[in-house]
Amino acid sequence: MNSEEIRRKHKAHLFPAIRNYYREPMVIAAGKGLRVTDMDGKSYLDFFGGILTVSVGHANEEVNAAVIAQVNRLSHISTLYQVESVVQLAETLARITPGKLEKCFFTASGTEADETAVMMAQVFTGNSEFIALRHAYSGRSLLAQSLTAHSSWRVLPTQVAAVKHALAPYCYRCPLKTTYPECGIACAEDVEELIKTTTTGEIAGMMVEPILGVGGFITPPREYFKIVAEIVRRYGGIFITDEVQTGFGRTGKMFGIEQYDVEPDMMTMAKGIANGLPLGAVITTGEIADSLVKNSISTFGGNPVSCAAANKTIEIVQRDHLAENCVKVGEILRAGLEDLQSKYPRMIGDVRGMGLMQALELVVDETRKDRTPDPKAVDRLMEETKSRGLLIGRGGLAGNVVRISPPMNVTAEAVEDALGILNDAFRALTT
Repeated sequence: MNSEEIRRKHKAHLFPAIRNYYREPMVIAAGKGLRVTDMDGKSYLDFFGGILTVSVGHANEEVNAAVIAQVNRLSHISTLYQVESVVQLAETLARITPGKLEKCFFTASGTEADETAVMMAQVFTGNSEFIALRHAYSGRSLLAQSLTAHSSWRVLPTQVAAVKHALAPYCYRCPLKTTYPECGIACAEDVEELIKTTTTGEIAGMMVEPILGVGGFITPPREYFKIVAEIVRRYGGIFITDEVQTGFGRTGKMFGIEQYDVEPDMMTMAKGIANGLPLGAVITTGEIADSLVKNSISTFGGNPVSCAAANKTIEIVQRDHLAENCVKVGEILRAGLEDLQSKYPRMIGDVRGMGLMQALELVVDETRKDRTPDPKAVDRLMEETKSRGLLIGRGGLAGNVVRISPPMNVTAEAVEDALGILNDAFRALTT
């Protein structure tokens, strides 16, 4: 098939809710390293990495070799039996995660991992009510949509009334109309007020993204999670971090919550864990894991092939010091984005993020303090970068945030190339 035929069949046979980027959707035919190629033979620098999923580059030869070797041995058997690659991954996660996390439950997606974490919090504590953050995204199931506080991604009204939503630590658009650090991290302190006024006073837990991904890479103040974790535990809950986007070195630490010097009671992960193969995981303490005594199974959770890919991906991340690369190259990316902000101050209202998880928030006119979101500017920017051979992502409640997250083994040279394309694209928008 050619690209036109694929576009036609996609429109005819896939849900229209499965939306694609760009006026003319791209048909991707191949990927290698930092680049993907479309059906028409054009090559692009991929600076969104399958939504922060391609950790160590497209078609990584070492990961591919591990996958092929596992497929040749055993592709599936289910969790009714024990498999070496699964146990090896669980042991590795227990070693590299912070604190006392030691026992895993594997799933096929981040949505399932988040659902499992909520269930485990309720089982362990005996409490039902649960706290999530506004602007958070947890997946597409009914419970995950109830956790999600982002109207663009909620198909139905809240199905789980026990979920309450706390203020997001969104400093650029502070919900309390204050300024950091003078605010005293008031949004964190408000979690206690939320518990005391909207719950029975006893909660199962709280799930947080160290950086809110779909929400637009909202990056909380460094003090935020220490305050929140203490409040959650004081009211009987456990503190859960959703590392689906921030995990495995992306922020400059192996896991995003480590940037905040807080030890979680449970952690969920997916996306970058297996360089693109479907896999999610929950890891928690032995005490919490042991509280689930009834049968539980995920047919494809802990699939031997996905686990083999994850084992090799994590090995590469550690061996090649990719968390450190996220810091080093991320500093170049961040400096370049801040330089763009200085060149285009009316359009770029905020630059934020950590490591290789960086964002630009586009507004109508920042110089006039008009922070009205400008999603149309993102539309135009993405068309301009596409035409110049660069793929970027977007997010935010209004769709006005540019998300930039290349594979973690990206080079400084590639980042400079991407920054040059972004500069040319912004110039085209402003002239």
